[in-house]
Amino acid sequence: MTIAVAGGGAFGTALAVALALDGKPVTLWARNADAVTQMQATRTNPRLDGVTLPDLITITSDLHDLFAADIILLATPAQTLCGFLGDHAGSLADKTLVACCKGIDLTTMTGPVASIRAIVPSATAAILTGPSFAADIARGLPTALTLAGGDAQLQATLSTQTLRLYRTDDTLGAELGGALKNVMAIACGVCMGAGLGESARAALITRGFAEMQRLAATLGADPDTLHGLSGFGDLALTCTSDQSRNYRLGLAIGAGTPFDKTTTVEGAATAQAVQQLSAARDIDLPICDVVANLTTDKTDVRTALMSLLSRPLKDE
Repeated sequence: MTIAVAGGGAFGTALAVALALDGKPVTLWARNADAVTQMQATRTNPRLDGVTLPDLITITSDLHDLFAADIILLATPAQTLCGFLGDHAGSLADKTLVACCKGIDLTTMTGPVASIRAIVPSATAAILTGPSFAADIARGLPTALTLAGGDAQLQATLSTQTLRLYRTDDTLGAELGGALKNVMAIACGVCMGAGLGESARAALITRGFAEMQRLAATLGADPDTLHGLSGFGDLALTCTSDQSRNYRLGLAIGAGTPFDKTTTVEGAATAQAVQQLSAARDIDLPICDVVANLTTDKTDVRTALMSLLSRPLKDE
């Protein structure tokens, strides 16, 4: 089974590196032809400092090279995934498509696997998600992820000596865990940026996890899935490290400092989607709601904090 990665960003490149270092040839496709030419010449990606791209990686901007693979890892932003699938549905038919992004589409209100199944119904749809930073994967540091969907053969094909995959059939739960932890990472970044302290962050992580399980159960996922790598594991990582773009956005909001608006921060869009989902289903998700309002400038940090602290007391 031949493997290709769609998306030449840090995470897509890191996955290609991990597979290639394990002796598996990989095609790495990127949209920007100039960036591809540079990567071909230097065997590096400027988004992954100090990482050399192995010879087993074929770098290309030709879509025909991408579509020649049996397994395609879709390392594109969650909000652009549907567009990519729709533009190339014919070429992606009957492939094994593994989403490597985390979020809820603002138009369809669905996650990546649901998008694949709706737009390319003949494809085998799966998602690769969990606690991971691109730099760690690319440097061969031990990483464990969840593969939701697919089968044991796909699990074995995408696993390496340093990248350990655990499999589940609960694609919805895995999608929601990966998407919602980004929202909580923004909240925790706000907390630390505003100087509210570690105790407040611990409370946000705990209550945020309760919100994640609440939404998962309402939408029909197994809440226990969120106890695994795709939920709790990813939550613990991204709520405590400034390697997370979502956490860094929160830090900037909390401290009142500028943030690079060209940086893809999936949690901001996901918070808006969750706010709409919770309103339609009358689900109480106060942290998600606050993050949605903060990232769209509908409230400020002080008002957001008071809205959370003034909620009625309740049993845990």
